Amino acid sequence: MTLKDCKKEEKADKEFQKKFKFEGSIKVLTQMMVDPAVTEKRGGGKNLPLRRGEILDVIQFTSQEQVLCRNSRRR
Repeated sequence: MTLKDCKKEEKADKEFQKKFKFEGSIKVLTQMMVDPAVTEKRGGGKNLPLRRGEILDVIQFTSQEQVLCRNSRRR
């Protein structure tokens, strides 16, 4: 990983923390795959767009129905 890539990741993490009012360091609890049979959904606001078979990093379980996660593009 180059220095430029590291800085991009740091910037993305800071934006993530600001947008979701997330304090502390970001730790990935687990990874999950979006169901390949699900209908693809466009994101909006704070909702992440869902793509079939995409792998997501789970950051926090917010409720039984919602999870705070990010995709491979660190969004």
